[in-house]
Parts: sequence; structure tokens; C-alpha cells
Amino acid sequence: MKILMVSMFSNHFFNWTKQLEVQGHTIYWLDVYDANIQVDKISFVHHIIGWRNKTNYPGRYTIKKELPKLYDFISKFNQNKLADIFEKKLIEIQPDIVQSFEMFSSCLPILEVMQKYPKTKWVYNIWGNDLFYFKEFTKPKVQIKEVLKRINYLFSDCERDHEIVMELGFNGKFLGVFPTGGGYDLDKYDKFLKEASERKTILIKGYEHEFGRCIKVLKAIATMKPELSGYNIVVFGANEKVEVFCKENNLDDWDNLIIYKQRAHSEILKLMGESLIYLGNSISDGMPNTLLEAIIMGVFPIQSNPGGATSEMITHGVNGFLINDAEDSSEIKSLIAQALKDPILLKSGVDYNLENIKPKLERSFIANQVNQKYQYLQQAL
Repeated sequence: MKILMVSMFSNHFFNWTKQLEVQGHTIYWLDVYDANIQVDKISFVHHIIGWRNKTNYPGRYTIKKELPKLYDFISKFNQNKLADIFEKKLIEIQPDIVQSFEMFSSCLPILEVMQKYPKTKWVYNIWGNDLFYFKEFTKPKVQIKEVLKRINYLFSDCERDHEIVMELGFNGKFLGVFPTGGGYDLDKYDKFLKEASERKTILIKGYEHEFGRCIKVLKAIATMKPELSGYNIVVFGANEKVEVFCKENNLDDWDNLIIYKQRAHSEILKLMGESLIYLGNSISDGMPNTLLEAIIMGVFPIQSNPGGATSEMITHGVNGFLINDAEDSSEIKSLIAQALKDPILLKSGVDYNLENIKPKLERSFIANQVNQKYQYLQQAL
């Protein structure tokens, strides 16, 4: 097949697309924000980059850095529109399918073009907060419903989102539930696994933003200093809000607390391989990729459960704990304390995940199923 993929610059997108490398498809990628970077990982894909600016005028980078308002004004005249470039490439490439990854960056901007070409099949990969969060707001909900009217096929990372699209009027073909970036190369990461007796780290996802609620976890941690004295507490992916909270609440004085901002993905997996408990907390998400990574790395997960997505993977009290209210620090504190007091549960939960879930997240296992779906698409043309 000839596939025109529309996506932002993202490791999730690269990992998904990598699954198709030896399947004989001709694949094009339109980078919606035009990072203008060739990605070696998907070198088999034809990159459509460098399209954003009409001219690379002298001093552009300096103006962007030092005079942002002037830069924005000039950009109104100097930048091409994504929809125009997409339509040009659609006509030029004549793809068998268009595949969009994420709603508001990669579906909505090209909707009017896709409505002009109803015979071109459109596949949509739902990401994270696409539907669960934004369906609660009038304008985004109307936009989502308009897109779903035109979508022919879709993938999701949780069954919850399949149910949501049906409620919103989708009448195309659902292709199944798969991790956002496909499966994991287990052999690559197994070398980072430590025995349970060596694991003394409590690992916390540091996202604090529109959806992330790391500070609610840290508020729980702040009241547990004696209980946590024998553990290393590591926060990764932290932003300034998290750092300020830690400073204002004297958490930065704790000898056993480390805060990381950006870390390479392999370094995070290595941290997971030496962690006893992982905590991820947000008010909205799909199936959290870091939860899946914690599972394959043998960490006992404590994870928020917006809309019931996480409970598709975790049974509370069996192979992890579910946070019912992401805004309730007292609940989070109770779950942490319960986990630390029950090493038998931690071991049985991790053993269950390693035996029953981890093998199903192996890269070739997932890729085989995904490629069967692309074969189905090819046969349906």
C-alpha cells in the first residue's frame, strides 16, 4: 500500500511506524509541526519536512529568539498552511490510505481536505487525551464528532476510547487496541532488571501540567518521611512547578530524594529496572505508556485510572493499585503505605505482570497483530 502518515515529531509515532518497515508498503510522513529533522529510525519512510516557511530570510532565528512578537507577525505571511501542503501531497502521492496520529494536531487541520476527497480512506490513531478529556467541552466535542464522521478506520490504546467514539457517532471500522508506540524490545531492557531484594527505589512520574498531578503524589510523600527513610525516591520528567513545590516544602533537603527533568528513554527504563514501586498520576490519559514500561520492568504500579482505562490492565489489589481520585493526596498516601507494608502483595503483583502481561507487550508479538490489520486494510481497498 501507499500510506500518507500525518503526525507530529514523536517517539510514539516513530515506534509505531517502525513496525511496518519490512512489510512492503510505501510510506510518507508529513511532520505537522515541521521540526525539519530527518529521523534515522524511520529512514525507510519518505519524510515531508522543511515545508513550513516559504523563505528562510536572514536573521530569522535571531528574530524568533529575541523578538517573538515580530516573528509571529512575519510568520503570518511567511508560513505555509498545513492543510495546503497536505492537499498538495495528497494529490501528488495518491495514497491508498491517509493515517493521522492524534486528533487536534493531525486530524482536525486536514478535515476539510479529507472531506473533499471522500474516496480516500482515513485511519485515525487515538492518542492519550484526544477524546476522554476534550469531549467534555462543547467546541472540541463538535470538532471531534465532525472528524469521526469522516474517519473510516481507527486504532486506540484502550477499550475505553472505543466506547467513547461509538457514543460520539463513529460508524467506521474499529481495528483494535494496541500500545501507542507498538510493543517493546524486551531483550534490550531485560539487562536492566534487578532482583526484588535489590530494589529500594520509589519512582514517580514528574508531570505537573494540564493533566499531570505529580504534586498530589509529592504532597503524600511529604507526610511520610519516616516511613520512606530506607528508600530512594526518584522523580523524573519534573518541571519548574515540581521543583518549586519541593523547595517550598523542604523536600529538596531530603537526602534520599532525587529530581530529574529530562532523561533519555533508556535511562528511565533503567531506573524502572531498579524500582520497587512506580507512581503515575493524572486526571486524563489513555493507557499510560509509562505504566506499560513499569510492568515490563518488574515494578509494582500505583496508577490513576481516568475513565477506567488503567483498570483494563490493572486489577486493584492484584497486580497493582488504582488511584480513584487523582486529586486526593490522602488516598495516594494510603496506597503507598499499604504497598510498603505488604511485600507479599508486591511480589505476587509483579510476578503476575511478568508472567501474564509482559509477554503480550513484546514488540514482535504486537507488530504481528498490527501488520495483520494493515493487511486487512489492503484487502479492503
